[in-house]
Amino acid sequence: MILADKIIDLRKKEGLSQEELANKLGVSRQSVSKWEGAQSTPDMDKIIKLADLFGVSTDYLLRDEIDAPAAAPSEAPDQAVGAEDEPLDPVSMEEANAYLADAEGHATRVAIGVALCILSCTPMLVLVSAAESERLDLGEEPTIALGAALLLVMVACAVALFIVSGRRMERYDHLQKNPLDTAYGVDGMVRDRRQRNERGRTAQIAAGVALCVIAAIPVLLSFVFTTTNVWLGMAGVALLLLFVAAGAFLLVRVGIIEGSYNVLLEEKDYTRQAKRVSKRYSGIYWGAVTAIYLLVSFVTMDWVTTWIIWPVAGVAYAVLSTVAGNRR
Repeated sequence: MILADKIIDLRKKEGLSQEELANKLGVSRQSVSKWEGAQSTPDMDKIIKLADLFGVSTDYLLRDEIDAPAAAPSEAPDQAVGAEDEPLDPVSMEEANAYLADAEGHATRVAIGVALCILSCTPMLVLVSAAESERLDLGEEPTIALGAALLLVMVACAVALFIVSGRRMERYDHLQKNPLDTAYGVDGMVRDRRQRNERGRTAQIAAGVALCVIAAIPVLLSFVFTTTNVWLGMAGVALLLLFVAAGAFLLVRVGIIEGSYNVLLEEKDYTRQAKRVSKRYSGIYWGAVTAIYLLVSFVTMDWVTTWIIWPVAGVAYAVLSTVAGNRR
C-alpha cells in the first residue's frame, strides 16, 4: 500500500474529512487532496504529525511494503473496522461507477419531480384568470375543479418519480449510512470525475440562482404596465413559477450529483461521524416531522401551504446534525 492510500485509509478510520485533517496539520485542504491523489508527498515534519495523529509509525507511512497494523484477535479476519470498531462496507470500483451513473439518473428524476410540484399551481392560475377575464366560459366550479384535477395529476406524476427513483437507489443505502472501505483507485476516480465536471456544475448553480432571482421580473412588469388586466397579472405569476421551477431543477440536480461524490469520499454530510449521528437520531426526527405535517395538514386542511414544513425541517435537521457533530 502506497502512502496516498495509507493517508486515505487512516483519515477515514478516524472519521475525518480532508478539510478537518488539513486543519489539524496546519495545511490547506488542497494539499491533503494532492497527498491522497499521489500528486505530491508531505514534508517530513508533516509525516511525523500524521504518524502522531493516527497513532502509527513513520516507517509504516513511508515504507510501501509495511501493511496496516494487524487487527486485534477478537476481530473477524475478513472484516475491516474503523473508529469505535465499526464494520466497514467494502466498495469496489464497479459498484462506485454504477452508483455514480445511477445517481445522475436519480438526480434528473428528482429534479423533474420538484419542478412539477412547483408548476402544479400554474394550470389553476391560468384557468381561473381566463374565466375571470371571460376568455373561458366553463363556470366557476367546473373551472376550479379542472384546475384542481390538473394540479393533482402533476403532483401525482412528481410523487411517482420520487417513489420509482427512490426504489432504484435503495440498493445504495448502505453507502450513505455505513462507513466505507473503498477499493484501490476509487477515491482517485471520484475526485477526478468531480474535478472534470466542476466548471459545468458551477455554471448550472449560477444559472439556477439567477433564474430564481429574476423570477419576480414578470410579476413586477405586469404591475407596471397594467393594474386592471387580470389575465396579464396571472401570466406574470405563471412565468414566475416557470422560472423558479427551472432554477430549482438545476440546483436540485447539481446538489444530488455533488452529494454522490461526497458519499463515496465520505466528506461533508457523509463523514463517519455524521453517519453515526444520523443513525441515532434521524429516524426519531423524521418520524416526528411526518406526524407534525399530517396533524397540521388535517387540522387546517391547507395542504397547498403545509408542504413548507418539509424544507424547514430539512434546514433544521442540517443545523442539528452539525451541532451534534461538533459536540461529539
